Amino acid sequence: MKSTSGRSNHSGASRTHPVLAISMGDMNGIGPEVILKMLPGLWRSNAGRNSGILLFGAREVLLYYFRICYPDAPPPSWLNETSANTWHYEGSASFPSDDALPVPGSGQVVLVPSRQSEEPVAPGQTNACAGKLSMDAVSAGIDACLSGQADALVTAPISKEAIHLGGYRVPGHTEFLAERTGADSVGMMLVNDAMRIGLVTIHVPLRDAPGKITSGLIVERLNLYSRALMNDFGISRPRIAVLGLNPHAGDGGVLGGEEQDVIEPALQMVRKDGMDVTGPWPADGFFGSGGHKDADLVLAMYHDQGLIPLKLAGFGGGVNVTAGLPMIRTSPDHGTAFPLAGKNLADSGSMLAATQLALEMIERRSLTRSEHL
Repeated sequence: MKSTSGRSNHSGASRTHPVLAISMGDMNGIGPEVILKMLPGLWRSNAGRNSGILLFGAREVLLYYFRICYPDAPPPSWLNETSANTWHYEGSASFPSDDALPVPGSGQVVLVPSRQSEEPVAPGQTNACAGKLSMDAVSAGIDACLSGQADALVTAPISKEAIHLGGYRVPGHTEFLAERTGADSVGMMLVNDAMRIGLVTIHVPLRDAPGKITSGLIVERLNLYSRALMNDFGISRPRIAVLGLNPHAGDGGVLGGEEQDVIEPALQMVRKDGMDVTGPWPADGFFGSGGHKDADLVLAMYHDQGLIPLKLAGFGGGVNVTAGLPMIRTSPDHGTAFPLAGKNLADSGSMLAATQLALEMIERRSLTRSEHL
């Protein structure tokens, strides 16, 4: 993709093509690498060729990984320091404090560079500098979406340990996005070619998950994911399968009462409103028998209950979607993969899938708005 220069403050209404904001992720993980590897694949697709990208990251970090990934190629123009824009910073902000970002044209990448990193790139290492820089990029990307300068945010992987060292007191992307956008309720939805998974509890310790699962929370999540399936995936009447919490879904109360006391009452409530839900299903037998193939989404009670089968069915091609935000956000379904960082071994398939799904969601929401005008 080409670069562009020039500065102006544009809203989405003044553009004729979608713009993606992309945050670099942890500079010591595989985020910068999968972004650089993803771009040629995105460019080859019609949707990618007709979209623009605002990339929030550190120029020296991206150059470092570009030379590893493409040792015999010259850096692209958007990464070349001679084409840099002039930016104004305030205080300790890593990224420009004003909102007059360049508008990437169709098929163009604009790098929104951070200040020079305080630490050198150290593949595989965890430090505060990398954590702060990664989340500052996310924050800048959110601002671009909320101001209308970007239509969706695609986030490369962060390290939860590093962001805590860097001063961010949030469990991860999902919670930070909810906080920054003022969303009342958000949920984590994981998508690949084999299935869609929605989570009731998200980033909480396993020992705490049962106490957080209430009938009210399950109803809230079911409504949230049902709307996302209709608005972002074009499914007019979603079929949702709900998993139990306990082995054998409690086995009639012998192995736990949450299914009878908490989950089933929630399902009865949403059925009264016409929602197509089944369950609660024993998780092991449900996936083993292929029950997910008959559902538009599977609602899992806790993180690993849903993500282990999803990643077994298609690791490296999944996408994380945050439902319930006033903006679109996707990300790859993997983490920073520190052991692979700096070795040119990372697979960009999930990052490419995340950008492509974001563009599909932009188009669906645009069509939905047009239908209601």
